[in-house]
Amino acid sequence: MSHLDKLEAQSIFIFREAYHAFRKIAMPWSMGKDSNVLIWLAKKAFGGHIPFPLLHVDTTYEFPEMIAFRDWAAKEYGLDLIVKINEEARARGVGYETHDPITVTHELKTVALQQAMAEHQWDGLITGIRRDEDSTRAKERYFSPRNADFEWDYKDQPPEFWNQFTTRIQPGEHVRIQPLLDWAEIDIWRYIERESIPVPRMYFSREGKRYRSLGCWPITHPVPSHAATVAEIIEELRTTKTSERAGRAQDHHERNAMQKLRAKGFM
Repeated sequence: MSHLDKLEAQSIFIFREAYHAFRKIAMPWSMGKDSNVLIWLAKKAFGGHIPFPLLHVDTTYEFPEMIAFRDWAAKEYGLDLIVKINEEARARGVGYETHDPITVTHELKTVALQQAMAEHQWDGLITGIRRDEDSTRAKERYFSPRNADFEWDYKDQPPEFWNQFTTRIQPGEHVRIQPLLDWAEIDIWRYIERESIPVPRMYFSREGKRYRSLGCWPITHPVPSHAATVAEIIEELRTTKTSERAGRAQDHHERNAMQKLRAKGFM
């Protein structure tokens, strides 16, 4: 069994464990490369049909190419797609024009996610985070509980010996299920290549730059690159010294920005 086969098998196992353990689950979808691999794996786990809804938390600052890809993929895959906007925050004028990236990210992503969770009463949330993305995500578990206030206590997490996962929760709490934790960025691209998984064109070089990670257009920037195909991206990742989230301004706005956001419920 190859390295990718082992990662795929583990992810499918986690999907099925989650579906068996929780009453109501959903899967956030950012249209990024990891999210699209997650959709692919979910289809494999459940015989071609994903038996739970996908959630797009729409900040209203997505790139037009991402929205076009979302609308195409939702039809192509037959997805049960829910789109959530924090309308209350937008009505208060929360946006990158008036607020700092940390405040906007919390209000338009985390609070919007909280609102969707309250509306739909999901007790399990399948996410596409990976340990190698940043040091805060490296502390995660496959099944990671959040309290009723959406908070994550990264200093007190349950052990996961012998594939024994946390599935018992109190009212109002939920568990983040994370099938891609052990995948690295290069694994994601090798799997995209192997399975011919569609991803937004923004990942491929145009005029010497491409996006390594997709987010809101005011705070997401391309990095120098001439990788215009999946094979060229894989080759680039073998030698690059540029971090995956170098173009995500929210991560660099203040010290420990990601850890502060994630402690309050951010993905």
